[in-house]
Parts: sequence; C-alpha cells; structure tokens
Amino acid sequence: MADQARLCVTNQKGGVGKTTVAINLAGALNDRGREVLFVDLDPQGNATEGLGFVDAYDEDPPTILDALLDPEGVAVEELIRDHPEMDVLPSSIDMTAAEATLLQEPDGEAKLATLLDSAASSYDYVVVDCPPQLGMLTDNALYAARNLVVPALAESTSKRALELLYDYVAALEDEHGVRIDTRALVINRIETTGEARSMVEWFEDAMEDVPTAKVRKRVALQRAFSARRSIFAVDEDVDMREEFAELATMIDEEFSRTEVIA
Repeated sequence: MADQARLCVTNQKGGVGKTTVAINLAGALNDRGREVLFVDLDPQGNATEGLGFVDAYDEDPPTILDALLDPEGVAVEELIRDHPEMDVLPSSIDMTAAEATLLQEPDGEAKLATLLDSAASSYDYVVVDCPPQLGMLTDNALYAARNLVVPALAESTSKRALELLYDYVAALEDEHGVRIDTRALVINRIETTGEARSMVEWFEDAMEDVPTAKVRKRVALQRAFSARRSIFAVDEDVDMREEFAELATMIDEEFSRTEVIA
C-alpha cells in the first residue's frame, strides 16, 4: 500500500456540485475498503451539514480554524467526527474569518499541510472539500494535497473557469516550488442537450490524459445528500453509483492501490 493520498476537490465556479462530488468520491473510496478522512474547508459548511454534523458547525472553540492556526496546541483528533462511511473534520462558523486570519500568518498557505501531517497518518485518503472561490483556504488545500479533482459542469462557462483555475494552480506551483497533479475530472450534472454533448467532447479533447467521470443529473444524488450519506450507503439503485465507483478505481490505480481490501 502506498503512502496516504490527499485529494483537493475544487473549482472556483460556484454551483458545480463540488460538495456532492467530494462526498460521493469519499463514499466510493470507502466502498473499496479505504480509510477516509473528509475535511470540510468551506466556511459555508455544506459538507458538514450534508454529512449530518450541523451541530458541530455552531460549536464553541476549539474548531477547525483553531487547529489550522495552532495544530500543535489543538487536539485535532477531538474535533473529528465519526460517520458510517468516513471520518469528518467539520467546518465551523469561525471559518468565515479564515481568509483574513490566514493572510496574517507566516506560511499561511501551509497550515493545513502541517495539521494533516500531525493528525491524519492513519488514513488511506484525505478528501478536502474547498470553498467555491480562490484564496487562502484553497491555497491550503492545494498545497497540502498536491492532487486535484476538478468538478465541472457540461456548459460553456466551464472553459473560462478551468482556464482561471489552472492559471492559479500554476502560480501556486511556481511560488512554492511544488507540483500539483490533476487526478480526475468529474463532468457533473450532465443533461441531454446539444450544449452538454458538445462540452463533453470538448473536455475529452482538452483533458484527454486526465481520468474522467461523467455524472448525469439525478435526483437520487440529492436524496442521498438529504439522508446524510453518499449514494453507496443508501438503499436505492442509483445508476451513477457506477460512475463514482469507476472514479475511485481510477484514483486507486493512480496511487497503485489496485487491490480491494474490503
């Protein structure tokens, strides 16, 4: 088994289903027998709520922000919540101040990496759900993970969004002397329209070397979210389960984890 893999799920364009992709990717990896830590780095706390920990979002300190600012002084293990499919480091309302606070910190972009180095060694995967904008929190996720999963809609606005994202990633790589690899593209909420078909073809040409999942729009994905689960933990036959299962398999293969240990 290779060392722990960290995955940053991000796209600064809002409304692409980023959190749904992150939760179902984590669920798919768990379904393959992997130990997963899910980190909700989004101040909105959508994944925290979607995994059933809305109470943690409003709890008094210490919170994930305190752990980021002082990973040696905060017992982050005490902040992690148990979920049937994964462990969860929940977001907090305090994270609304994270961008400004981290900007004042020395090596502010490296705080999450330090936290994970000290607290996440027992997991096969760490999946980080980012806020829907670029900034210090996304910098932290990219720097800590070095592996990118990009959710994108099958619509023309995605072209510009991807261009901006990859320009941003390149600048971060240059600034910090690191390499960030794209491990997967998730074309999300695909509908049966001419624009969608055209965009799927564009994605396949533009990112031909990147493993790609094609997730069609399904109400069942929202029902699973409302049930505080991934689609792998609900009693419903969902055809998109296979897409996420294949995505997890492709990622396992990227990290030389081809055996199923469940």
